Amino acid sequence: MEVEEKESHMNEFTQSTVYRLVESKKIEEIMIEHEVRSHDVVIEPILGSICHADLRYFTGQRRQKDLKEKLPMALIHEGMGRVVYSPSGRFKKGEQVVIVPNVPGYLEQDKSREDCCSICQQDGGENYCQEGYFLGSGWDGVAQSRLVLPEACAIPIPEEVPNEIALLAELCTVSYQAIQKVSSQLAGAKLAIFGDGPVGYLTAAMVHFMFGVPEEQLTVFGADETKLQKFDFAKCEHVNEYDFSEKEGKVDIAFDCTGGNFSEKAINQAINIIKPLGTIVLLGVTEKQVPLNTRDILEKGITLVGSSRSSYVDYSPVIEKMKLVSFQKAIMKLLPEKSWIIDSPEQFCQVMEYAAEHHQWEKVVLEFHW
Repeated sequence: MEVEEKESHMNEFTQSTVYRLVESKKIEEIMIEHEVRSHDVVIEPILGSICHADLRYFTGQRRQKDLKEKLPMALIHEGMGRVVYSPSGRFKKGEQVVIVPNVPGYLEQDKSREDCCSICQQDGGENYCQEGYFLGSGWDGVAQSRLVLPEACAIPIPEEVPNEIALLAELCTVSYQAIQKVSSQLAGAKLAIFGDGPVGYLTAAMVHFMFGVPEEQLTVFGADETKLQKFDFAKCEHVNEYDFSEKEGKVDIAFDCTGGNFSEKAINQAINIIKPLGTIVLLGVTEKQVPLNTRDILEKGITLVGSSRSSYVDYSPVIEKMKLVSFQKAIMKLLPEKSWIIDSPEQFCQVMEYAAEHHQWEKVVLEFHW
């Protein structure tokens, strides 16, 4: 255990090997020192998975202003690991936990929500905390040998949940929080999900398995027939074959899970088929400004809801649902047959290059060997 005490046993510190992205497609290994406070937990990352956000940083596709402000930093915010040290004794050494990347300021500073920023004082949600940070977005992420976080940002993994399933918790919680925002409208509602990628798949799976929306009320729109076949708990439609010109309104709630270059088309298709006073939840991320059909938004009285990231409070209900074998089988489809062993910055860089060049449906899973 690398934690050593300094300053008359008042503070503790731990050394961490960090794989930092210093510029586009260049990752270097450095050693840093983390302070370990009484409300922290020290985690050794075991598994991580690559998100499109990681790839946008790695390939330099983020805005230059963002890259200048946030680099150098360690990538990866989807991860799980084992507890190395818990000053309070809340966790046992070796206990396996999911890593929560979204850290609000009041947890980081060990104070009450009421003493944090104005957003937190209004209970506006951790996503908008003005004093918090997010791993792998201007703050060193999971790609390091020792990660120090507030205790609440380490979620115990039940024995019934395999590590590779738990690894998907961050993605699932993002969908969970988005669905929660319209949960009061779900009973009897017709739902549409745009996007046949991982975000679309997990959002559809969460809607069905966690919120109980039956197959006949759930339609997924995608462009890849092979991917659509994986959605065996929902009705599926090919976007290039479906008639979106009819505007009488067939859907109560739509989720855009496309992002990138597909957002404009998907959101406007959703506007076409949404019922008056319907809701469109936006989860897809794009670096471009997206033109929208504002005339129909106004005429139909459509509500647009933006949803990004999730909070530590979203994890426990999601991980509890992960105990269900049926849910595990559904989300297991996103996992590859094998993971990539990461034991050097060069190997990490090669895997990132691979992920950027091969836009595969399954997640790219990293197995860290420190």
